[in-house]
Parts: sequence; structure tokens; C-alpha cells
Amino acid sequence: MFTDPSPTPYPFQEVTIPALRTRSYSSNLNERNLYSENGAYNSYLTSYDSDDLNINGLLTIPNGDMPKNGWPAIVFVHGYIPPTLYQTTEKYGDYVDYLGRNGFVVFKIDLRGHGESEGTPSGAYFSADYVIDTLNAYSALQNADFVNPGAVGLWGHSMAGNVLLRAFVTKPEIPAVVIWAGAVYSYADRKKYGIQDASYRPPADITRRAGGRLRLQEYDPENIFWKEFTPTNYLSDLKGAIQLNHAVDDDMVNIGYSRDLNALLDKTSIPHELNDYEGGGHNISDSFFVQAMENTVRFFEKYLDE
Repeated sequence: MFTDPSPTPYPFQEVTIPALRTRSYSSNLNERNLYSENGAYNSYLTSYDSDDLNINGLLTIPNGDMPKNGWPAIVFVHGYIPPTLYQTTEKYGDYVDYLGRNGFVVFKIDLRGHGESEGTPSGAYFSADYVIDTLNAYSALQNADFVNPGAVGLWGHSMAGNVLLRAFVTKPEIPAVVIWAGAVYSYADRKKYGIQDASYRPPADITRRAGGRLRLQEYDPENIFWKEFTPTNYLSDLKGAIQLNHAVDDDMVNIGYSRDLNALLDKTSIPHELNDYEGGGHNISDSFFVQAMENTVRFFEKYLDE
């Protein structure tokens, strides 16, 4: 287990887990503009600050009597969508609706460089940017007067699996994390399974960025950088719970990613579960969607119940 940054600086040290733990994450929701309303919840377009960037998102707040300590809440992190095609109010509507109708505040954030969010999209697996955006969104929800600050969890899909696990080991007290069809945890798994995403479009200047240069580095589990960068090296620090959901027929992100992470979690005392589904593909869709959402709601209700 590695808890402190190496006293000797080395390239890319700033993106390692020990370095991320030394940062502060503090933000607040900005002005809310009503986007839609129904009997169960209202949705708002809003934003928050992350690394001095304005990051947008869709905020869903349940109707009805607010619990005494505030609503339980979820930072909702999208999977890979080409940043130039991404729009705040497209994709994941059914997911957000299901959570909103079950009494959760949902903040579906637009990671930097996506849609109208400021900044440059850096990719998930070799940069800390999206982890920082996620943890600042977490802070923004904790600071909202309608949210129970002790009952904020994370939900993520696909590439967000890596983002959420790194966010989780950076802030181990997060009470609950749910990942659908997640990818890349140990980085040995990336070499083993790869990712079959024909929609991926690397930025033109990727090799000039820190994330792009890091991507060119050969994975070496004995190297100090990779030891401090790989989130599975910090699992024993976790205090919250984690749920994995994955379809057996996912032809984009191999279910082996989730099975391998679950096997590592089995060696710890962390509350965790892996739910696999016979079908539904990468989005766990069709008849399997409701089953996966029911599992998600059950898990959040259990571990965000204060």
C-alpha cells in the first residue's frame, strides 16, 4: 500500500493517487435555470467550478417533502462520448429519470471540454482532470442546502469506471459508488482486455498533452509511478461500498474488467457486489435495464441511508 508521494519528484507524479489526496476539493453550485419539471422532480441547468473552469451539468431535485437532513444525492459521470458531439441534455435520460423518481438528487456533470464546459478534454485513463471534476462536483453537492452532505454517492458508466475508482481511493470516505460496464482499474487489465470503441476520436494534439505523453509510457507494475497511479493498489483504504454492474455480452468493454476488480475486492473487507446480466450490451439496455436500475437504487438506498 502506498500512502505518501515519493520524496523524489518524478514525471507525472501530479496525477498519482497520493498527489490527488494532497489537493483540496471545494466548490458550490452556481445559478440554477429550470429546464423541465414533472410530478416527481424538477431539472435545472447549472454549473460549478473545477480547477478555475466552469463545468456544466443537469441537476435533478425531487419534489415533495425534503428529508430532515436533506436529500441523498448522486454525482452522475458519463461514459465516453466524442466531446464535440456531447450535449448536456442528451444521453442517459432514462437513467437520470429512474434515480430522480426514486428520491435522489442527481447531478449529471459535463466533464471538462464536453459540451459547453470549459477546458480541454484530456481522456479518462491517463489524466487526473476528470477525477478532479468529479470530486469538485461531489463537494458542490455536499455544500448545497438541499442535500444531505453525508449521503452523496457516485454513479458512472464505461470510462467513468476508472474515473470513479480513482476518485473513490482519493476520497475513501465516499459512502457508495456504482459503476456500469466500467473499464480499466489495475492497468494490467487494460493490456489484457483492451477497449473496442469505434467511436473514439483522440484529440489532434494528444501526444503533446501530459495525458497523451503518459499514454505512451509502458505499463510497469514495479515502477514507482505505476504503483502510485494504479487505483487497485489503494483498495484497502476504502471506507464506503462499491457495486459493479456488467452485461456478459458487452462487446465494447469486456466483463473481465469487472470480474477482475471484484476478485480483488473479495480479498478486502469492503462491502461490494458484482451483478452480471445475460444481455443488454454495453448500456445494459432492453429488459435488463430495469433490473440493473433496481439493483442500483437498492444499493444507494442501503449505503446512502443516514
